[in-house]
Amino acid sequence: MRSYFEIAPKMRPLAPRRSGVVGVLDVGTSKIVCMIARLKPRESSSLRRRTHSIDVLGIGHTSAHGIKGGAVIDMERAEYAIRRAVDAAERMAGVQIASVVVSMAGGRLSSEHFAAEVDLPEPAVAEGDIRRVLDAASTFAVGEGRTILHALPVGYALDGVSGIGEPRGMLGRRLGVDLHVITADGAAVRNLLLCIERCHLGVEAMVAAPYAAALSTLADDEAELGVTLIDFGAGTTTVSVVENGHCVHVDGIAVGGQHVTNDVARGLSTRLADAERLKSLHGGVLAISADEREMLTVPPIADDHHDLPRVIPKSQLLRIIRPRVEEVIELVRDRLVASGHSAGAGRRIVLTGGSAQLTGHAELVGKVLGGQVRIGRPLGISKLPEAARGATFAVATGLLVYPQVAGLEHFEARRRRLSHGEESGYFSRVGHWLREAF
Repeated sequence: MRSYFEIAPKMRPLAPRRSGVVGVLDVGTSKIVCMIARLKPRESSSLRRRTHSIDVLGIGHTSAHGIKGGAVIDMERAEYAIRRAVDAAERMAGVQIASVVVSMAGGRLSSEHFAAEVDLPEPAVAEGDIRRVLDAASTFAVGEGRTILHALPVGYALDGVSGIGEPRGMLGRRLGVDLHVITADGAAVRNLLLCIERCHLGVEAMVAAPYAAALSTLADDEAELGVTLIDFGAGTTTVSVVENGHCVHVDGIAVGGQHVTNDVARGLSTRLADAERLKSLHGGVLAISADEREMLTVPPIADDHHDLPRVIPKSQLLRIIRPRVEEVIELVRDRLVASGHSAGAGRRIVLTGGSAQLTGHAELVGKVLGGQVRIGRPLGISKLPEAARGATFAVATGLLVYPQVAGLEHFEARRRRLSHGEESGYFSRVGHWLREAF
């Protein structure tokens, strides 16, 4: 057991009565999105935990380079792509940002649960008792080379009675807590952090991509009753399970929409760019009789004038796409069954990510996984451009919501360690983290 653990940089909770400008960065395999928004306090909201309104001031996105499977593989190319996205967002917003909240889709995301109990010195549960039980749960050990992204209390127990959301003031002798910890590969986290630091940007926090997507797209009733969110990205497919309003499971597999594009390029012997265009404009997973009659032009893979374009029926393209998409859905199903969360998330599934928009994708997910399926889109975000209101931008908009829920996480054991010296500022904390990590 280790009393202290390595965590990615974490941000301070957003004060309920203060406004602020927030910059976020969604680093994906196919695109990089930077958004800048103003968060302003508001009295009430139709969405629980939305203490602030979100007004988007600027947005910039560009094709990703130097990123594979959600992880940095070429530092210079990735840095250049990030700089372009941030510059476009800053120009549109008319402001400059010094730090960002960053998504993490790679690094083999995984979940672990840790439980702890403490005796109560007084009959009624006090604030100090909750801090003690959270500190006790924080003395966990994670796998070698893993980094903590989130530590989320998902429920309390009092004298063995579980399912308590708010124990303050309740009577009992023994208080317990269930802590959900989300981790990623330390090397992937460090390289992404270093790449962003090279762009002269601080990192306020790193957020697991499926958790961020859930924050922006799930309605309160869905989150309470149980829902599985599947984010079909280009390089990764990630999953989050939400029950009783809490994220209780996160997972990821290194297969995504880019693999579908590769299959199309190989199957039709065409360039990757042309394969992506064919997939985006004409792709799908459910064929109809008219697809045999609809013809598509496939550009040749070389510029040789002897290599002429070919004409194929649309059904041939669909026969290439469907097996890979079906494989990904089945992998997700198997991982959910192995985790024990396949039944606990209810019969509701929400899809996000660019690949989720393939024609017939939702119907195929419903057929393989069962239950009701819908495409998730950002909720409660104002002044969002029309082009950014779809499932493709679910993670980026979720990062704008994250500052409002950052205070739900618990890292007291780590904070105590930093408080022994002079390292109390943000950049000092990041410097300390980098020195330890490397």
